[in-house]
Amino acid sequence: QVQLVESGGGSVQAGGSLRLSCVASGRTRTGYAVGWFRRTPGKKREFVAAVSWNGGGTYYADSVKGRFIISRDFAKDTVYLYMNTVKLEDAAVYYCAAGQANTDRDDEYDYWGQGTPVTVSS
Repeated sequence: QVQLVESGGGSVQAGGSLRLSCVASGRTRTGYAVGWFRRTPGKKREFVAAVSWNGGGTYYADSVKGRFIISRDFAKDTVYLYMNTVKLEDAAVYYCAAGQANTDRDDEYDYWGQGTPVTVSS
């Protein structure tokens, strides 16, 4: 079992930056990929970014490519999502997830956090 806790959400102005954190605990010695997803009311959960178990591979949705950066700190069992040049459409609840594969498919992830909300103002 892996437990995930997100933090760092809040309010940001369009064009600004925000850093989300996802801290893992439990059976973290087993390598796992981590993905960030987001959901807005009335919409399906949307893939944002993922990082491989060894940190060597990253994968981004086209909508955030060039603006968001995913990285992981193995010493802290933490994965970060750096949100830069934030847009109004980035407002959502952001979730991190852990699984075996570095993928954009949410059904490939086994463990999920509770989510952290991000609001964007103009």
